Amino acid sequence: MAFRRRNKSYPFFSQEFLIQNHADIVFSLVIFILIGLMFEATAKTAILFIQPQYNVTTLLPDGEVTLYHYGWKDCATILFYFFIAIILHAVVQEYLLDKVNRRLHLSKSKNTKFNESGQLCVFHLVSSVWSFYILITEGYLLHPSSLWENYPHVHLRFQVKFFYLTQLAYWLHALPELYFQKVRKEEISRQLQYICLYLLHIAAAYLLNLSRVGLVLFFLQYVSELGFHIARLLYFTDENHQKMFDLWAVSFVFTRMATLTLMFLAVGFGLARAENQGLDLEMGNFNTVLIRMTVLLLVCLTQSWLLWKFIRFQLRRWREFRHEQAVRKKAAAKQPLRPLKRDSLGHHENGVLKAENGASPRTKKLKSP
Repeated sequence: MAFRRRNKSYPFFSQEFLIQNHADIVFSLVIFILIGLMFEATAKTAILFIQPQYNVTTLLPDGEVTLYHYGWKDCATILFYFFIAIILHAVVQEYLLDKVNRRLHLSKSKNTKFNESGQLCVFHLVSSVWSFYILITEGYLLHPSSLWENYPHVHLRFQVKFFYLTQLAYWLHALPELYFQKVRKEEISRQLQYICLYLLHIAAAYLLNLSRVGLVLFFLQYVSELGFHIARLLYFTDENHQKMFDLWAVSFVFTRMATLTLMFLAVGFGLARAENQGLDLEMGNFNTVLIRMTVLLLVCLTQSWLLWKFIRFQLRRWREFRHEQAVRKKAAAKQPLRPLKRDSLGHHENGVLKAENGASPRTKKLKSP
């Protein structure tokens, strides 16, 4: 299974060989793990990588339900889906984005941003739909108080835990992709910033048992980012497409306000009024004043930083727009006026030939032969 066209062969274990064939190498590792399921001696080890662990069967009014909690074995599951994310990344790049790039003929800087937005557009679309489905099926949207009631939310349903594991796997895979995709040095620091922020927030929500609040926040964030990357893709195809950025600006501001409101409501007021105050690692309870203030401070700083970047982005767009308007006015002012069409007898006015003094010239009488 080859993901990229090979125009040149490189020595084994060289840097170019690893970059060109990294998806094939990872695909071989995934096949090796799946083959382990076929043998009884290795099936128990292989299942650690594929299926989420730490399941507990609980008797509820609806019947027996299998719930999950987190542990160190989740690292094996995250590693497996880390490999899956690398393979899917290569598939999207090879069979979708590269074909579009050949038609657009973008520069190197725009090509890097186009690939970044293309990959994130697919991921944000899948993640926003998936998180919204979980919020609907779990009933968190219809009952907002369930976001902080009965804390700590140690036991998770399969779809909730699997969502968090795949989110961690995806953003971890984004780190080596900076090397595999040969991202420019100017772009690495910017991409590292939001990758580390996503990993920090997802891990905090998962480990601090704030999975319900995290689901709502990730849904809002992914919908907002989806709008931005769609707008940027449309801009690269045609620079006249600017209206999508205006729609994204509205959704961005709404997302920031909704995020801050929800965090203060759930963590600042909901958990502060809960009865089980204190730190209990065995029970998974992190409901202390220090941890609550740290979480709120982290979210507030992140939202403030995003708003600062948003304001800078809008100011840059406004300056570019004003510059383009000034250039157009100067170009229009320098255009010379078109002279009137004249001939030897005079000039044409309203379809009639006029002499220089304004009178109509006399027509010459032709002699008869």
